[in-house]
Amino acid sequence: MTEEFEHYDDTPEELLKSKTRVKREMEALQDLGEKLTKLSKAQRQKIPMSDTLRDALVEADRIKQWGAKRRHLQYIGKVMRNEDAEAIQEKLDLFDTTSALHNKRFHQLEHTRDALIGENGNDVMAQYINDNPDIDIQALRQAIRSAQQEANKEGAGTAARKKLFKLLREHQDRKLGLDI
Repeated sequence: MTEEFEHYDDTPEELLKSKTRVKREMEALQDLGEKLTKLSKAQRQKIPMSDTLRDALVEADRIKQWGAKRRHLQYIGKVMRNEDAEAIQEKLDLFDTTSALHNKRFHQLEHTRDALIGENGNDVMAQYINDNPDIDIQALRQAIRSAQQEANKEGAGTAARKKLFKLLREHQDRKLGLDI
C-alpha cells in the first residue's frame, strides 16, 4: 500500500515568489519612486526613465494633500515595475551625498587633486590630460599652479585647492552627464 509521489514541480525557484517577497519588492520600488519625487527637475532629466514615469513625477509635484500624494506614490511604484530600477538607482546614488558611490567619487577626486599638487604633479597632469583630452588645459594648469603656490606658503588658506577640486568635479560631472 505504498503510494509513490510522482508529482514533480519543475518550476524554477525564482518564479515562485512568496506574497511577502513580492510586496517588499513593490514597496522598494515605491520608495525609489518617492526618492525621485524629491529630486529637482534638472536632476530628473539626467535619470533614464520612461515618459509615463516622468509624467507621474510631474503630477506628484502638483499634489499637496497627503492622502492623494500617498495614493499617487503607490501609482508611481506601479509604473516603476516597468522601469530599469537598477539603472535609476545607480544614477540616483550619484546625486545622493550619503551614498557609497558618491563618497568613492569624492575621495578619488581628492586623491587626484593632491597628486596634481604633489611633487610628481607634472607627470600626473600629463597623464590626466591624456585621459581627459576635453578638459580646459589652461584653466587646469592655472588652478594647479595656484594650489602649489598656496601649499608652499605658511598659514595659507585652501581657496586654490578648493578651486582645483571644483574644476575637477565639474569636469567629471560633465563627463558622467551630471552637470546641472
